[in-house]
Parts: sequence; structure tokens; C-alpha cells
Amino acid sequence: MESKKSRILVFGGTGYIGKYIVKASITLGHPTLVYTRPLNSQTPHSKTQICNEFNSMGVILVQGELEHDQIVEVIKKADIVICALAYPQVEEQIKIIDAIKVTRNIKRFLPSDFGVEEDRINPLPPFQEFLDKKRKIRREIEASGIPYNFISANCYGAYFVNFLLHPHEKVKNIVVYGNGETKAILNYEEDIAMYSIKVANDPRTCNRIVLYRPSKNIITQNELISLWEQKSGQKFHKDFVPEEEIVKLSKTLPPPQDIPISIIHSIFVRGDLVNFEIGEDDLEASQLYPDYNYTSIDQLLDIFLVDPPAPAVAAFE
Repeated sequence: MESKKSRILVFGGTGYIGKYIVKASITLGHPTLVYTRPLNSQTPHSKTQICNEFNSMGVILVQGELEHDQIVEVIKKADIVICALAYPQVEEQIKIIDAIKVTRNIKRFLPSDFGVEEDRINPLPPFQEFLDKKRKIRREIEASGIPYNFISANCYGAYFVNFLLHPHEKVKNIVVYGNGETKAILNYEEDIAMYSIKVANDPRTCNRIVLYRPSKNIITQNELISLWEQKSGQKFHKDFVPEEEIVKLSKTLPPPQDIPISIIHSIFVRGDLVNFEIGEDDLEASQLYPDYNYTSIDQLLDIFLVDPPAPAVAAFE
């Protein structure tokens, strides 16, 4: 007899990666709650649409503010808490941690990571300051004794295909950062979400960092452009942006515009996603779940040819 499914509570469930996480949770059969700010006449239409879609899927919407008593009450109804709050709200997670320490009923907490493996890289200062806030949350969780997972999902695949290739536009030129030979990891958002729900429910992963580094999703910018040329039948001119120019921009652009360019440098020039080996003690998602058929970069570009995901307005995670 199958054990009872964990009840999963998602903060930031109407945001960019949060939407995928909520849908993956429902797909895998979990009773799913989304904690969201109260909906009113000022709520963006796009968020109202998402909430309506969640309702039709059987998601339980709980409306409230990030206030201690309200958070405590909703956490009492869950077994697993996943946070997908956007970067400006990263430090707000202290309130969620404090609430979990009160209820003590949570089997796993996944904070809003889902990007680079922040404990293993030292990027340019604007990105470093961005990651320092996430590191602070990691250290708070470790000190609290709450069962956790830290997720290093690397790049959001559809987001970065849109960002790098502009498949929705009739472009002839594509910007290449550095020399285009640095390897990055692009994982389809649906797979990031599915892996994350699996990880959150897996006894093997408790209190561990899990890296999402499937072999078919490691690719350079030049390889990505070449593959897109083959599939689309187009030929593109490459505009190379030298590293010195990227570093200069990271110093001269005003905050928060200095953060994305520093992230680009980390991923596509320095190669921070792949500049460390997967060790014996590391957990890697595609090895943990070999039966799950993740979407390769090749397959993701096929999706863009047939039914391209719309460009997303999302903060770099």
C-alpha cells in the first residue's frame, strides 16, 4: 500500500520557477498549498490568471502576508515547505524559518536557491553580494536544525534560450559573452521542478545539497548557437563581448543592473557552474533518478521550434 503523500506548501508559487514547482507537485500527486498575498483589484491580471489556473488544478490557495502568526498557521497544514520567492525577498525567508522552528512539524524545507552552487563560487562583487544573502539563509537553516535541501539547479533552460537566442524575434546577430567556449548547464524548468519535488520527498537527500547537472545539458554558447542554426535553418552573426567589457559593466552599471551582467560573467565567461567536479559525497539529480526522462538541450530547442515558451520577465535567480 502506497504511503500517504506529503502535503507541500509553496511560498512564491505564482512566480517564475514557483509556477513550475506547484504544477510538478500536483502532477506527482501531492496535496499542494500556495501561500500568496491577498488578491484584490490591484493584483496584476497575470497573477489572477495563475491563481485561477491553480484553483482548477486543485491547488489550495492561502492568502496572507509574511507575518509570523499567519505563516505559523499555514505551515501547520504542511509536511514540506518549498520557497520560490524572488531575489528581492530572499531575506524574508528568515520569517519562514522562524515559523518552522515554532511548529516543528516540517519534514523538509527547501529555501529559494535553484541557481548556482553558491557555497562553491566566488563571482564578481555584485553577484557575490546577491549570493551572500542566500548563503546567510543557508547558514540560518543549518543552525536551526530544520531538515533541509539546498538545490543547485544551475540555469533555467527556457529562460536562457530566450535570453541568448531570442527565438521569438527575427534576429540576425547573437551576442556571445567571452569567447563562447565556456560550458554552462541549462535545465528545462519543468525538470527542475520535478526533480525538486522528488528530492524534497527522498530520505536519501535529507540535509544535503543536490546538484542538477545532467550530462546532456552541459553546453557552450557556441554549441548552442550551432545547434539552433541546424534546427532553425538560419545562420547568425556572432557579436562577441570581451571579458574586460563585461567586468567594466559590472563596476559601472548602477544597482541592481550590475547583478545580471555579473551573473553572465560567472556562468558564460568564468564557467562557475562546471568549474568543480561532482565528488563522491555530492548528490546529482539525474543519477539519483535515472528513470526520470529529463529534457535535453536538443529536445528543448525542438520545443522552441514547435511551440516556443514565451519569453519570461524574471529576475536572475
